[in-house]
Amino acid sequence: MNPATIDTSPSLPRVIPDETAPFDDNNAAIAAKNLTRTYGEQTAVEDLTMTVPSASIFGFIGPSGAGKTTTIRMLTGIHRPTSGSVTVLGQNPAQFNQEMRARLGYLPQLFTLYPELTVWENLNFAASLYGMPLRRGKRMNEILDFVELSDDRGKLARDISGGMQRRLSLAATLVHEPDLLFLDEPTAGVDPVLRRKFWDHFRALREEGKTLFVTTQYVSEANYCDLVGVLHEGRLLMVDTPDGLRYRAYGGDIVDLVATERITYQNRQALAQLEYVRRGSQPVNEKHMRLIVDDAGPAVMALAAWCEERGIDVETVEEFQPPFDDVFVELVKDKPSEGESR
Repeated sequence: MNPATIDTSPSLPRVIPDETAPFDDNNAAIAAKNLTRTYGEQTAVEDLTMTVPSASIFGFIGPSGAGKTTTIRMLTGIHRPTSGSVTVLGQNPAQFNQEMRARLGYLPQLFTLYPELTVWENLNFAASLYGMPLRRGKRMNEILDFVELSDDRGKLARDISGGMQRRLSLAATLVHEPDLLFLDEPTAGVDPVLRRKFWDHFRALREEGKTLFVTTQYVSEANYCDLVGVLHEGRLLMVDTPDGLRYRAYGGDIVDLVATERITYQNRQALAQLEYVRRGSQPVNEKHMRLIVDDAGPAVMALAAWCEERGIDVETVEEFQPPFDDVFVELVKDKPSEGESR
């Protein structure tokens, strides 16, 4: 697979898969080139090339077994790649010393803290591993308050729910204020209200200059990210902004035109022939057309004017943003299966 080059966004330095681009970009928190990991005859991640800009949220979306966790383990130095190259914060993860590792935060999928210790003791232990000073109680209280475990600090980790264990793991990941966070399914098992709170905090961390690499099966969470990598069966299909992925999935922006009365067959045909309307546009019902257009902004105005000229009484003409679950299905549609999931 040849990674695609993506246009530069003025709002965020976008360092995107490109075989001709320099590998060690100075603005890159993570740079991987042709990264591959095999286990025997099975390939978990294949030929992955991507660059993650500093001070951004990079979402890594894909179904369970797509290779997300394997990728994180290579980026953090837990696993060495079978082939390819990677730098994280300018260094090869396999050569990280203790000081460099203290700049990272890693939230694994499984609970890895101590069930026989209390919530507070687990957090205190995590803080000590990163060399935080003894007077760290204020920071620990702040992070327990954030994950809503302040009232449970005295409970043994084995006696709290799975969702609470997930929140404790996140607290242990954040307590030492790392520069680069690897969050593997951070909101799994977390209720929707707290999930939204987590993402608000993640964006606040980005504003502080932190970089976050977040994997998720909740495809809708891609909306919270600056850039999103779509992983399918161990291959990185593309990297783009959330809006860019929508555009790629459907071949353009989507506009819904709803009339107060039935749109005639002749007018539906005429709509499909407009120069700014793309193939794939179709009626939702006799009053509602869903149109794929080059650019939703000017298309909305042009469609309203066109309907007025035709004497079509319009109820609404507005851009439609499909849910990201649907976008993901479109992006991976018709991709060939390459054996068992990774």
